[in-house]
Amino acid sequence: MKGKDSAAIMLGLFALAVIGCSGEQTVDVKQLMAQPKGYVGSDTCKMCHLEHYDSWKMTLHSRMTQDPKKNRDVIIADFDEKRIREDLAKLGDKLKVPADQIFIPKIEDIKYTIGSQWKQRYIVEKNGLLYIAPIQYFADTDRWVNYNEATWDKNPWLLKCGGCHATGVDLDKQKFVEPAVGCEACHGKGSWHAALPKAAVFEKRQTIVNPTKLTSGVAAEICGACHNRGQATKYKDAALAVGYEPGKALEVFFKSTSFAGGDAQHLYGNEFSKAHHQQYIDWKQSKHFKEGVSCVSCHYVHQIGVPPTRSQTQAAGSKQCFQCHVQVNQNMAHSIHSFANCVGCHMPRIVTSAESGDLHSHVFATLLPSATLKDKNMPNSCQTCHKHKNEDLKELQAEWEALAKIPKPVGVPMEPIKYKQAPAKK
Repeated sequence: MKGKDSAAIMLGLFALAVIGCSGEQTVDVKQLMAQPKGYVGSDTCKMCHLEHYDSWKMTLHSRMTQDPKKNRDVIIADFDEKRIREDLAKLGDKLKVPADQIFIPKIEDIKYTIGSQWKQRYIVEKNGLLYIAPIQYFADTDRWVNYNEATWDKNPWLLKCGGCHATGVDLDKQKFVEPAVGCEACHGKGSWHAALPKAAVFEKRQTIVNPTKLTSGVAAEICGACHNRGQATKYKDAALAVGYEPGKALEVFFKSTSFAGGDAQHLYGNEFSKAHHQQYIDWKQSKHFKEGVSCVSCHYVHQIGVPPTRSQTQAAGSKQCFQCHVQVNQNMAHSIHSFANCVGCHMPRIVTSAESGDLHSHVFATLLPSATLKDKNMPNSCQTCHKHKNEDLKELQAEWEALAKIPKPVGVPMEPIKYKQAPAKK
């Protein structure tokens, strides 16, 4: 018995030591959860979720908005005013303000940068509000171009863009919690979750959103809150989903733009996107949407290691398509396009972020030359390929129609063979 008593005492002392070393204070769960939820920032999340934090740091989300005062190297371009104005002058009549009169910020006046992969824009402060400066740098082609040069200081960044460039945006107070698409942009406000002790396992789970545990449609709306374009329903003039939180129904807080609604600037006549960050609009029109194939079926949000593609797909190029689709034949149009380039035809480069056609359509539908013949402003899959770029549209359509027809059987009908019964053996 003494041995058992000693073991029990030792176990109790060990448990107390563990509790003491954990440094966790007693928390009144009910009192905590009676308080309003708030944002705490990704630096708080990393204290317990370091592996996920490190994987998030490898993504574009973590680099969406960055502070050059903390790290000067986030500015990827050389701010040479002479070179910038020379590039602007090359745009000629496309400019609404003469090149020599466009505002160019000093590098020390840049509060934040936006993006870095396709292009980079720069946030400056004017009269206490943040605005996007009227110049932007295109990374792939190394050139400076204009950006709303006539109206740049009429559209506050937070009101028009900030909710998808930063986390925890408060339009009434004109502030935000974190200059990036942080953990809480997808997982929701984390103050309850962070304050609860680790011992409160089930309460902690209930106080944070795990998108993988949501129904797929609701989870996809988290992506759609930003990979979209339109207007808030509950905040005047806001171009972001004000009031939306992960796990809620997006359309309560946000209505997407459309060509039918008068937006010919950002969409083609068939409602396919021509402008960037509208993948959700495209996807909603696709068979993928109807069949329940969502954003995370192809893209990962964060994972350890270097991303295989700049678009953060789980596999590179058309290999991603073959994760689900199996090529069972090579007839019709596939008889000549047998090089397994699904993306080339079914995700044509008709969307513009920086330069024309630098992004793929997400409707996942082949656009035939006949679409361009009906509407000259509508591009097609065939002419986005360098081989067919300058070919005659009618000839291209005729060639496709010839390939798309399954040929009828050719030959002479077989005559029935008359059966003669063999004579009976004697």
